[in-house]
Amino acid sequence: MRTQDKQRDDLVAAPSAFPLREVVLFGALLVAILSIYALMGAAYSTRMLVEAACYAILALGLTIQWGYAGQFNAGVMGFVALGGYCAMAFSMPVNAEFWSSPLAGELGQVLLIAAVGIAAVVGASRLHRLGVPKRLRTVLAVLAALVVYLLVSSQLGAVTEQIESQFGYIGGLGLPPWLGWIVGGAVAGVVGYFIGGVCLGLRSDYLAIATLGIAEIIKAVLKNADWLTRGTATVSPLPWPVPGPGEVGFTLARALYLSVTVVMIAVIFFLLHRAYHAPWGRMIRAIRDNETAAAAMGKDINKRRLEIFVLGCILMGIGGAALGSFNGIFDPQGYMPLNHTFLVLVMVILGGPGNNLGTIFGAVAVYLIWVMSEPLALAVLELAVAFGEGSFGWDAPTNLDSRALQARVFVIGLLITLVLRFAPKGLLPEKIRYHD
Repeated sequence: MRTQDKQRDDLVAAPSAFPLREVVLFGALLVAILSIYALMGAAYSTRMLVEAACYAILALGLTIQWGYAGQFNAGVMGFVALGGYCAMAFSMPVNAEFWSSPLAGELGQVLLIAAVGIAAVVGASRLHRLGVPKRLRTVLAVLAALVVYLLVSSQLGAVTEQIESQFGYIGGLGLPPWLGWIVGGAVAGVVGYFIGGVCLGLRSDYLAIATLGIAEIIKAVLKNADWLTRGTATVSPLPWPVPGPGEVGFTLARALYLSVTVVMIAVIFFLLHRAYHAPWGRMIRAIRDNETAAAAMGKDINKRRLEIFVLGCILMGIGGAALGSFNGIFDPQGYMPLNHTFLVLVMVILGGPGNNLGTIFGAVAVYLIWVMSEPLALAVLELAVAFGEGSFGWDAPTNLDSRALQARVFVIGLLITLVLRFAPKGLLPEKIRYHD
């Protein structure tokens, strides 16, 4: 019996097999990146890698929600937009004219009234703890919310209209961009906390619908709050946390930015890897796989699900802030579900939900395919047109560029179809280790 126990322990403690699949896939990805550098040049290729790295942070946020806890968040775009706004608000210069005007005090007064009103609504929603019947409590909370909304909206509208007409918008805080990234993650986490408190009790398909709608609400608020974001007028150029192209050139500046994002990914990957293999990670996966059994063992299901949802939102906010700063412009209208939700979802599906390394591979691979689909499709169309003109006398269409741009959607759709058919768990599936 002792010999059998020793053999069993040796089997459990034996090192894992050589990661052949990981080496092959990342080797192929490296070859693809080097080929793009050779074809497109260093400046263009480095820009593409920076954007892919920012998307990798977004994908890591989604994979811990979906892969770790089975939460289908279809509102990634909203948290990306919040991160981008915070990056803009903290890094843009201070609008001294606005802050020295009486409108600054009037805006602060309105915001103070809003804060007091929110506290009153929250207090009204807790009156049942003082013995007030729940039905009466609900009525009082709704009435308080209605009064606060009418009072604040009327006063805020009058103040913001004057701000827009006199100063455009309130401006930024003139602080380092990286501080805006941190705050962007914190703001996304706070918003995720309130969203999760309401929506995590819903079934997965209803959760997807709810988060999708909330993302559109966030976008609409940022788009229409001209006094806060300049709306469709956009804000640019956003400062970088590293020397910009005007100081050291495009290639070196983008390489420095890439190094920052790579360090961020390394730190996030290390922390998520430790958490995944810790008792906390095993508990999260147990809740995902069998919620009833986990609850029977005394686990707080709602609290843990909220934790993982907030953590994912924080990463999405940080990734959105880094991406917004790199693009150098804050345009609320530029946040689209196709680019900032569906594309991230494809990255996680391709790499493997729940596998952090696979998610990073999927993010970089999918973004390279997304970006390179346009020039490759344009080259194919030009060859087809040249062949048709020379052989059959075809008339060349005048909108080849727009047709090539639409090819990206077709390529991504074909890619996700093939992955779901032949690798439904992703190219690098989640590795579940069973401990005896």
